[in-house]
Amino acid sequence: MTSPLKLFILAGEPSGDRIAADLVARLRQRVTLSLSGVGGDELAAQGLASLYPMGDLSVMGISDVLKRLPLLLWRVEQTARAIRAGRPDIVVLVDAQDFSKLVAKRLKGLGHVGPVILYGAPTVWARAPERAAKLTPLFDEVLAVLPFEPAVMAKLNGPPTSYVGHPALAEVLERMAPVERGPLILLPGSRDGELRRHLPLFREVVAALADHPAINGVVIPTLPALAERIEATVADWPVKVSVVSARADRRALYGKAVVALSVAGTATLELALARLPMVVSYVMDSHQARVFDKIGRPVVSLPNIILGRPQVTELVQSQPDAKAMVASLLDLLDNKKARQDQIAAFGELAQLMESGTADAPRQDPADRVLSHWTGV
Repeated sequence: MTSPLKLFILAGEPSGDRIAADLVARLRQRVTLSLSGVGGDELAAQGLASLYPMGDLSVMGISDVLKRLPLLLWRVEQTARAIRAGRPDIVVLVDAQDFSKLVAKRLKGLGHVGPVILYGAPTVWARAPERAAKLTPLFDEVLAVLPFEPAVMAKLNGPPTSYVGHPALAEVLERMAPVERGPLILLPGSRDGELRRHLPLFREVVAALADHPAINGVVIPTLPALAERIEATVADWPVKVSVVSARADRRALYGKAVVALSVAGTATLELALARLPMVVSYVMDSHQARVFDKIGRPVVSLPNIILGRPQVTELVQSQPDAKAMVASLLDLLDNKKARQDQIAAFGELAQLMESGTADAPRQDPADRVLSHWTGV
């Protein structure tokens, strides 16, 4: 009888938790698993008892990192030592790029020799391309969720990289025409800093658009762990806001929504695959703003990055500007053709995500992980 696959898997934030849980579910269809690691609600539903709370790693921006630096460094050491002690067959580190890199380095220092896989390629194509080659000694393979990333990593001498798609592909909607009237979807992010910077701004947006004839309600989809906090925050908003925490409800919600306002991140890919017209925002802290200017103010939204053109309006702000967000949303709400153009482009995006490229066709992430296991 084949021994169970001993897998250590780590997700550092909610989007990674979803990707990791999808991988675990796929692996369970093929092999018996012995599971350890770090994750949130989605991995817990797959049977993971997290080594520590995933929220300890969900930080964005230098100010948030500095506040938690001692804890983060301890978590790096704790994670590496747990892997060393548990001697898993395979280690998969999902997103949390800087943390994952530190863990991989520490594992090398402790003499770990088993395969270490990074699930979610670092954005070397956006900034610091020299980082790709530095990852090669640390990771046996990178599993990319964007179709163009294998070619970029190969060009930059990064680790072997395979395109494996994204779990959101299971939620593709075949919407062909814009919704005339429906809910406004708000996605303010999941990290503490994102919520602090975006929720007050989104309140101003909602107040300005409350009477628009195309908007029938305001909904914030969020994680179960954040629902109570967000409900308390929106309780005194000038318009009633529904907070939805069940992922199963999102597909139906996106199908009847008119537009969305979303913080840049994985959520924008999910919205695009649901063919929901959107405006993308991001309010930076002071350090993020300096870095953003230094690297030439790159494109930040996944739909624009994947399509290679500015299909979605991006409002990346160092100073919160609700009026700009309202104006961009009105450009969609008052222009059916603009919404139709986004829907058509998102159909193109879905096809590319489904198939991959000629040089890097989409593969099953479980197949790639199992290719590193000697027990099969």
